[in-house]
Amino acid sequence: MGLRVLAAMSGGVDSAVAAARIAEAGHDVTGVHLALSANPQSHRTGARGCCTIEDSRDARRAADVIGIPFYIWDMAERFQRDVVEDFVAEYAAGRTPNPCLRCNEKIKFAAVLDRALALGFDAVATGHHARLVDGVLSRSVDQGKDQSYVLGVLTREQLGHAIFPLGDSTKAEVREEAARRGLTVADKPDSHDICFIADGDTRGFLSKRLGSAEGPIVDQSGEVVGSHHGAHGFTIGQRKGLHIDRPAPDGRPRYVLSIEPVSNTVTVGPRSALEVTTITCGPPVWNGPAAHDDLTVQLRAHGEVYGCRFEEAGGGLRIDLDRPATGVAAGQAAVLYSGDTVIGSATIVSASRE
Repeated sequence: MGLRVLAAMSGGVDSAVAAARIAEAGHDVTGVHLALSANPQSHRTGARGCCTIEDSRDARRAADVIGIPFYIWDMAERFQRDVVEDFVAEYAAGRTPNPCLRCNEKIKFAAVLDRALALGFDAVATGHHARLVDGVLSRSVDQGKDQSYVLGVLTREQLGHAIFPLGDSTKAEVREEAARRGLTVADKPDSHDICFIADGDTRGFLSKRLGSAEGPIVDQSGEVVGSHHGAHGFTIGQRKGLHIDRPAPDGRPRYVLSIEPVSNTVTVGPRSALEVTTITCGPPVWNGPAAHDDLTVQLRAHGEVYGCRFEEAGGGLRIDLDRPATGVAAGQAAVLYSGDTVIGSATIVSASRE
């Protein structure tokens, strides 16, 4: 007997093919598009679209082709609170959040899943490129499109009600299948960047909400080498757009090493000073097996993976890397893998060279 499945349909090719596969497998599927903006016109349009009116129409057309019921759920208020306001608050605190990860955690697999279960659905299906193997989250076969990192925050219970139909396919195969099925989104470009920042200008978006306040850019000795209009406009490891008044003595580029929101100070230095080998994290979410063979950690979406060891300490997690990593920012997630299988995740609090 088939399951009652709620298919989250963003209006893109991945979620459309995911819904089609679930329906073809004999499940009772209902499509739902999440309206995440109180003003959809402010979200991206065209090639960089996500969460626009255009996307809702594309999702509805796909549901019609598949032959499944379709609804739009207004999640704008929850999205504003749990994703957008969280994003702004994290930057104000000197951290670098990942809003896509927060959206998966708070919206798609909390608010949506809770409502789906209350309505009698058995599971939520999405177009994420990831696999569930016996209920355990694993990487997609398409390593270039793998999204297990942004799903690593989900609990075992949430994963138990999730379906990721695309994990055994490459993106090229998904597009080819969409064309065969007559889905008009077959050639629709992927969305990029942050869906709720219409023009892609993160610094401008944050300045409107947090204001502009001039502060110093200093080197490691504390000497002022420039100024800025808000520490929230920077991220760890950033090289471009620093507007430093004088070059480094060795003539090499400088990078953002730390952000201090209270004093509104940005510290810069050489790339070598970015290297860290020990990462301290908050409380972990364990959602996979205890096996620790071939243990690695991924520190940002589509980032490198590092061999590592870890231990739980003081309610959090300490991760020691086998080789130095750069650009590790507080607020990002550290997702632990055993081979291609996700073991768990935790939010990065700090990083150091030990």
